[in-house]
Amino acid sequence: MSATLVFKALSDPTRRSIIDLLKKQDMTAGDIAEQFQMTKPSISHHLHTLQNAGLVLSERSGQHIIYSLNTTVFQDIVAWMLTVSGKENEK
Repeated sequence: MSATLVFKALSDPTRRSIIDLLKKQDMTAGDIAEQFQMTKPSISHHLHTLQNAGLVLSERSGQHIIYSLNTTVFQDIVAWMLTVSGKENEK
């Protein structure tokens, strides 16, 4: 996991909205694109950025690619942030 890639991916409001959608359920790129007023190639770019950061996983199912959250990366980032803030040992 590259923290730089994660924070860059999270800096965009559209990508944060995609994460919010995937938090509720796994979706295809087409399902995700229906939620936005932008082109499918733009959504694909955002999904690619999220995948490169390790925040989103993809799995082929027939002719579709299903996208889901990679919660492990979110857990790693939170743990790192707690370490940086000095609160990792607080209960």
